[in-house]
Amino acid sequence: SSGIGLAAAIKFAEAGAITLICARDEAKLNEAVAEIKDKAGKQAQIHAFACDIADEAGCASLIEWCTTNFGGVDFLINNAGRSIRRAIESSYDRFHDFERTMQLNYFGCLRVTMGLLPGMVAKRKGHVVNISSIGVLTNAPRFSAYVASKA
Repeated sequence: SSGIGLAAAIKFAEAGAITLICARDEAKLNEAVAEIKDKAGKQAQIHAFACDIADEAGCASLIEWCTTNFGGVDFLINNAGRSIRRAIESSYDRFHDFERTMQLNYFGCLRVTMGLLPGMVAKRKGHVVNISSIGVLTNAPRFSAYVASKA
Protein backbone atom coordinates (compact mmCIF):
# COMPACT_ATOMS: atom_id res chain seq x y z
CA SER A 1 0.00 0.00 0.00
CA SER A 2 3.08 2.24 -0.07
CA GLY A 3 6.67 2.50 -1.25
CA ILE A 4 8.02 -0.12 -3.65
CA GLY A 5 4.80 -2.15 -3.55
CA LEU A 6 2.64 0.80 -4.52
CA ALA A 7 5.07 1.85 -7.27
CA ALA A 8 5.06 -1.69 -8.70
CA ALA A 9 1.25 -1.85 -8.56
CA ILE A 10 1.01 1.45 -10.44
CA LYS A 11 3.34 0.16 -13.17
CA PHE A 12 1.40 -3.11 -13.54
CA ALA A 13 -1.92 -1.23 -13.70
CA GLU A 14 -0.51 1.24 -16.26
CA ALA A 15 0.51 -1.75 -18.39
CA GLY A 16 -3.09 -3.02 -18.32
CA ALA A 17 -2.65 -5.88 -15.87
CA ILE A 18 -5.40 -6.93 -13.50
CA THR A 19 -3.59 -5.77 -10.38
CA LEU A 20 -4.14 -7.28 -6.94
CA ILE A 21 -2.73 -5.62 -3.84
CA CYS A 22 -2.69 -6.79 -0.26
CA ALA A 23 -1.89 -5.08 3.04
CA ARG A 24 -2.99 -5.13 6.66
CA ASP A 25 -4.54 -1.66 6.79
CA GLU A 26 -7.80 -1.44 4.82
CA ALA A 27 -7.83 2.38 4.91
CA LYS A 28 -4.32 2.49 3.40
CA LEU A 29 -5.38 -0.06 0.80
CA ASN A 30 -8.31 2.14 -0.23
CA GLU A 31 -5.96 5.13 -0.51
CA ALA A 32 -3.58 3.01 -2.61
CA VAL A 33 -6.41 1.94 -4.94
CA ALA A 34 -7.39 5.60 -5.43
CA GLU A 35 -3.78 6.59 -6.14
CA ILE A 36 -3.29 3.74 -8.61
CA LYS A 37 -6.49 4.67 -10.47
CA ASP A 38 -5.42 8.31 -10.44
CA LYS A 39 -2.06 7.47 -12.02
CA ALA A 40 -3.02 4.50 -14.23
CA GLY A 41 -6.45 5.76 -15.26
CA LYS A 42 -9.97 5.04 -14.08
CA GLN A 43 -10.09 1.98 -16.35
CA ALA A 44 -7.35 0.32 -14.28
CA GLN A 45 -8.43 -3.04 -12.92
CA ILE A 46 -7.22 -2.85 -9.34
CA HIS A 47 -8.44 -5.08 -6.52
CA ALA A 48 -7.44 -4.89 -2.86
CA PHE A 49 -7.51 -7.53 -0.13
CA ALA A 50 -6.89 -6.68 3.51
CA CYS A 51 -5.05 -9.32 5.51
CA ASP A 52 -1.93 -9.86 7.57
CA ILE A 53 0.34 -12.35 5.85
CA ALA A 54 2.18 -12.90 9.12
CA ASP A 55 -0.96 -14.85 10.04
CA GLU A 56 -1.32 -18.32 8.49
CA ALA A 57 -5.10 -17.93 8.13
CA GLY A 58 -4.57 -14.55 6.46
CA CYS A 59 -2.27 -16.16 3.89
CA ALA A 60 -4.80 -18.92 3.25
CA SER A 61 -7.61 -16.38 2.68
CA LEU A 62 -5.45 -14.34 0.31
CA ILE A 63 -4.48 -17.42 -1.69
CA GLU A 64 -8.10 -18.59 -1.88
CA TRP A 65 -9.26 -15.10 -2.95
CA CYS A 66 -6.63 -14.89 -5.71
CA THR A 67 -7.34 -18.41 -6.94
CA THR A 68 -11.14 -18.30 -6.78
CA ASN A 69 -11.66 -14.82 -8.18
CA PHE A 70 -8.77 -14.48 -10.60
CA GLY A 71 -7.56 -17.99 -11.40
CA GLY A 72 -4.33 -17.37 -9.50
CA VAL A 73 -1.63 -14.92 -10.52
CA ASP A 74 0.90 -14.60 -13.32
CA PHE A 75 3.26 -12.32 -11.38
CA LEU A 76 3.77 -12.38 -7.62
CA ILE A 77 5.73 -9.56 -6.02
CA ASN A 78 6.60 -10.41 -2.41
CA ASN A 79 7.24 -7.03 -0.86
CA ALA A 80 5.87 -7.32 2.68
CA GLY A 81 8.28 -6.25 5.34
CA ARG A 82 8.64 -5.23 8.95
CA SER A 83 11.82 -3.72 10.25
CA ILE A 84 13.06 -3.50 13.80
CA ARG A 85 16.01 -1.19 14.40
CA ARG A 86 17.74 -2.46 17.49
CA ALA A 87 21.32 -3.51 18.17
CA ILE A 88 21.80 -7.22 18.78
CA GLU A 89 23.33 -6.33 22.16
CA SER A 90 19.96 -4.81 23.12
CA SER A 91 18.05 -7.84 21.88
CA TYR A 92 19.35 -10.72 23.99
CA ASP A 93 16.01 -11.00 25.79
CA ARG A 94 13.89 -10.08 22.75
CA PHE A 95 13.86 -13.27 20.69
CA HIS A 96 10.22 -12.52 19.88
CA ASP A 97 11.38 -9.57 17.73
CA PHE A 98 13.22 -12.02 15.47
CA GLU A 99 10.26 -14.40 15.40
CA ARG A 100 7.79 -11.66 14.41
CA THR A 101 10.11 -10.27 11.77
CA MET A 102 10.72 -13.70 10.22
CA GLN A 103 7.01 -14.55 10.45
CA LEU A 104 6.08 -11.67 8.15
CA ASN A 105 9.14 -11.01 6.02
CA TYR A 106 10.09 -14.62 5.33
CA PHE A 107 7.41 -17.13 6.30
CA GLY A 108 4.45 -14.97 5.22
CA CYS A 109 5.92 -14.43 1.78
CA LEU A 110 6.88 -18.11 1.56
CA ARG A 111 3.33 -19.21 2.47
CA VAL A 112 1.83 -17.00 -0.23
CA THR A 113 4.38 -18.21 -2.78
CA MET A 114 3.84 -21.88 -1.93
CA GLY A 115 0.07 -21.38 -2.11
CA LEU A 116 0.09 -19.68 -5.52
CA LEU A 117 2.95 -21.61 -7.13
CA PRO A 118 0.90 -24.74 -7.98
CA GLY A 119 -1.37 -22.61 -10.18
CA MET A 120 1.62 -21.12 -11.97
CA VAL A 121 3.12 -24.56 -12.53
CA ALA A 122 -0.22 -25.90 -13.82
CA LYS A 123 -0.44 -22.99 -16.31
CA ARG A 124 3.25 -23.43 -17.12
CA LYS A 125 3.82 -19.73 -16.63
CA GLY A 126 4.40 -17.27 -13.86
CA HIS A 127 7.02 -15.16 -12.16
CA VAL A 128 7.86 -14.64 -8.49
CA VAL A 129 9.87 -11.60 -7.43
CA ASN A 130 11.06 -11.34 -3.83
CA ILE A 131 11.96 -7.82 -2.76
CA SER A 132 15.05 -7.96 -0.58
CA SER A 133 17.02 -5.09 0.92
CA ILE A 134 20.29 -3.33 0.28
CA GLY A 135 20.98 -4.21 3.91
CA VAL A 136 21.80 -7.79 2.91
CA LEU A 137 24.74 -6.51 0.85
CA THR A 138 26.05 -4.04 3.41
CA ASN A 139 26.83 -4.00 7.08
CA ALA A 140 23.55 -2.56 8.37
CA PRO A 141 23.99 -1.89 12.09
CA ARG A 142 20.95 -2.44 14.33
CA PHE A 143 19.00 -4.32 11.64
CA SER A 144 20.06 -7.92 12.30
CA ALA A 145 16.50 -9.32 12.48
CA TYR A 146 15.39 -7.47 9.35
CA VAL A 147 18.47 -8.28 7.29
CA ALA A 148 18.28 -11.97 8.22
CA SER A 149 14.64 -12.06 7.11
CA LYS A 150 15.39 -10.42 3.76
CA ALA A 151 18.56 -12.35 2.88
